[in-house]
Amino acid sequence: MSAEEEVRRVREAIAAAASGGPLGEQVRRLDEAHAAATEEWRRQRQVKVRKMHEDGMTYRDIAREIGVSFGRVRQILDENLDDTPLPPTSE
Repeated sequence: MSAEEEVRRVREAIAAAASGGPLGEQVRRLDEAHAAATEEWRRQRQVKVRKMHEDGMTYRDIAREIGVSFGRVRQILDENLDDTPLPPTSE
């Protein structure tokens, strides 16, 4: 799925969540849509950062490429987002 398609899908989910029903229910659905989109974004980011590292980029190279700190790259690579064991990373 392209980034544009993903953005469109998230916007549609948010619009659907914000329509109909009591305001409290709309807010709850918006919170759920936001949480799901955030989790998916984090997973995709981790997969891409892990691939960059596996392709030979250093933590510092990755940090420069994506605009975060060296330490944040390490945190991203160390996160276990789906409770599936990930191969160890080292630098």
